[in-house]
Amino acid sequence: MLLGVSQGSRPSVAGQRLGAPESMGISTLEPGQRPPTMPPGRQVSIRVQMLDDTQEVFEVSVRHYLLSVVFIFFILLHWTLDIYCIPTLKQIRRPKNTILRFVVKFFPPDHSQLLEELTRYLFALQIKHDLACGRLTCNESSAALLVSHIVQSEIGDFDEVQCKQHLLNNKYIPEQDALMDKIIEYHRKHVGQTPAESDYQLLEIARRLEMYGVRLYPAKDREGTKLSLAVAHSGVLVFQGHTKINAFNWSKVRKLSFKRKRFLIKLRPDLNVSAPLIDTLEFMMGSRDCCKVFWKICVEYHAFFRLFEEPKPKPKPVLFTRGSSFRFSESPSAGQVMVNGQKQSLSLGQSPDRRQPSPLTSPLLTDAGFVRTDDEDEVRRKRFPTDKAYFIAKELLTTERTYLKDLEVITVSFQKSVGKDEAMPDSLRNLIFANFEPVYKFHETFLNDVEQRLAQWEGRSNAHIKGDYQRVGDVMLKNIQGLKLLTAHLQKHSEALLELERTCRSSRRLEGLCRDFELQKVCYLPLNIFFLRPLHRLMHYKQILERLCKHYPPTHDDFRASRAALADISEMVVQLHGTLIKMENFQKLLELKKDLTGVEDLAIPGREFIRLGCLSKLSGKGLQQRMFFLFNDVLMYTSRGMTASNQFKVNGQLPLYGMTVASSQCLRSSASEMEKWVEDIKMAIELADKCNGSSAEILSSSFTDSKSPEESSADQESEDDLSASRTSLERQTPHRGNTTVHVCWHRNTSVSMVDFSVALENQLSGNLLRKFKNSNGWQKLWVVFTNFSLFFYKTHQDEFPLASLPLLGYSITVPSESENIHKDYVFKLHFKSHVYYFRSESEYSFERYSTNTNLILFRMDSTANNPSVVVLVT
Repeated sequence: MLLGVSQGSRPSVAGQRLGAPESMGISTLEPGQRPPTMPPGRQVSIRVQMLDDTQEVFEVSVRHYLLSVVFIFFILLHWTLDIYCIPTLKQIRRPKNTILRFVVKFFPPDHSQLLEELTRYLFALQIKHDLACGRLTCNESSAALLVSHIVQSEIGDFDEVQCKQHLLNNKYIPEQDALMDKIIEYHRKHVGQTPAESDYQLLEIARRLEMYGVRLYPAKDREGTKLSLAVAHSGVLVFQGHTKINAFNWSKVRKLSFKRKRFLIKLRPDLNVSAPLIDTLEFMMGSRDCCKVFWKICVEYHAFFRLFEEPKPKPKPVLFTRGSSFRFSESPSAGQVMVNGQKQSLSLGQSPDRRQPSPLTSPLLTDAGFVRTDDEDEVRRKRFPTDKAYFIAKELLTTERTYLKDLEVITVSFQKSVGKDEAMPDSLRNLIFANFEPVYKFHETFLNDVEQRLAQWEGRSNAHIKGDYQRVGDVMLKNIQGLKLLTAHLQKHSEALLELERTCRSSRRLEGLCRDFELQKVCYLPLNIFFLRPLHRLMHYKQILERLCKHYPPTHDDFRASRAALADISEMVVQLHGTLIKMENFQKLLELKKDLTGVEDLAIPGREFIRLGCLSKLSGKGLQQRMFFLFNDVLMYTSRGMTASNQFKVNGQLPLYGMTVASSQCLRSSASEMEKWVEDIKMAIELADKCNGSSAEILSSSFTDSKSPEESSADQESEDDLSASRTSLERQTPHRGNTTVHVCWHRNTSVSMVDFSVALENQLSGNLLRKFKNSNGWQKLWVVFTNFSLFFYKTHQDEFPLASLPLLGYSITVPSESENIHKDYVFKLHFKSHVYYFRSESEYSFERYSTNTNLILFRMDSTANNPSVVVLVT
């Protein structure tokens, strides 16, 4: 490796950080190596301010490229940093009086592809600078977490007095004083984290922020609205304030140009849209120079992140030239950077010790211009472990992240919205939050332990050289033993749910507050489901440990700890199983109560929910689509109301006491659906005792063509409407109209209480690549599979999902050869003409997603079309 000649007054902090000796000139050149020879000519002293705010002085020839000298000064992958708009010294009018700042220019989308620790450190310094000047904006929680990692890197493990004094002496964010307590609380959890690990965690958080790497350039649209333009690895971005309002992926952009103060983006035509659209967008900037600077930066970003090969130079005209002569390109074969046709002196993407280039030197976009996140994952997959135990541990990590977010819905969001209102009595407030907050704080520590173990396992931490960390059973055993101490709090959650419902019945204000909170985006599921999450999480731990114990041979070092953890969690599951069953039933009754009108009190003592679904009821007008709800004492049938809330109106209630069931083969219907109904109705009747009667109701399962003309005219919402409202990342509708009841109505299927339990006990989270039927590119999303739906996020740190895909009625298969999906670990979800492809990162995650989804959807499969009818006789 190379260290450059430092002419400054003191050695670089970066060198000190990595333990390098004080530089007395050329300190770490390998034998036989010499610094590059300076071109002849006049020497000029140039002062450069580094990312750690130190200043270095370089003696540079006026004909030499300053960047080459600065690059040699650092142990880093040099293509990641740059000095803006200073290609040669000729453009510096007064070199002696000028201080240049060395800053990050290209921000990679995935910092794990940075091979050098010093490179990550320099990126961390840039993030630190952006935070301090307010350029990198984020919410308070993220800001406090970022600063806590900076403090851990600066002063080491937590000491309260030292931490407070350090924060008083150093300001990392503008609003630091207000967040002091939160920063200290986060810092307390980083014990044992090395500076290198702190840098990694800092970059992991920062890269997921919307303003990561964004440099705003003021502009206006054609109407004169003030906007800002920016460029990233994916394309050109448009901001209004600090909110991104539009993005033009490189695949959509045909040409970028400027004319005086006008910056022009010419788009490719959309072949899927018949109507002609505007193909050229125009933005006004402050001046021609500003416009040209931004255009140059766009060209550089496009070349750096997308070009496969160096464009061939155009022949120069003999007399006249038009346009700018600026070119920026890279030649993968030569591994050299080209600026205005002149090669730079250092190799591209290759460290001086001749290691292989970083994956980021490969283009991130395909020829068609779609984001090649699949290739990024391919590189990471090859670098990470292949042991199945690692992927089991990773499932623990990803689902724990989602679980902690679900706990925050109660402990943070719900408490902030409702907890301080006078409508909530102190007794209820204490009952809920005093029993959820200890669980939340415990799982914060649990998650941190799992994250550190995975980092060690993946080799992202130096701790792996101190011992064998390729295991997770020991981490689970330690934390499950701690979780057992919280059993009393877990048992109180059912009491909290009951008390909240009782208080809402007597307080219209509290009921309204809870209803309004449930409509917030952060409450992506019915509120009372979050009260069940801690008990469901015990089931998840049990399943994970069962798979781990099945995978390990008895001689494995982690087998004994895994078996002990499984025994402990199984004991807790048995102890709390009765409570869970009662809570699941009560939660479902409360959820249905919000979807039904015309019934006074659905959640009466002793009532148990069994099944709901869409059937056709035979009446004097023929078959009519109705929604049926089966309980252990009554069968209710409803019609869909035409109110704003789209609730279902109860038209009739059939007491099951004394009812009998007869079946026949006379009407076309779904035999598989009817078989489920017959089985459940017989079970419910047995519970209610059998008697003889006289009245009859004839039911048959319904498909899309079975609605009467009257019903068809009243119900205009199609499957396309339902799907489009929740699967598009751009379009949003209130999610209360997308409950399980409404999905069953549109997709003519049914769901039982057993199905609900299986779905809630088999939750998955993680990154998936998604592809639509008619697109060529894959989009990387954080996906949560729960409650019969896939919920899509940009990252696991997002507060609420961007969209969801209800899966009831969908089928899951593997793509056929004719679909040209030539990728590994891809499964296909399809319903009628709606097709989605999802790609997982490993064979294990592919099996988990495909098997789990298939397990739940198979229980509700209604593809059989044999005629079937059921007669209920009372």
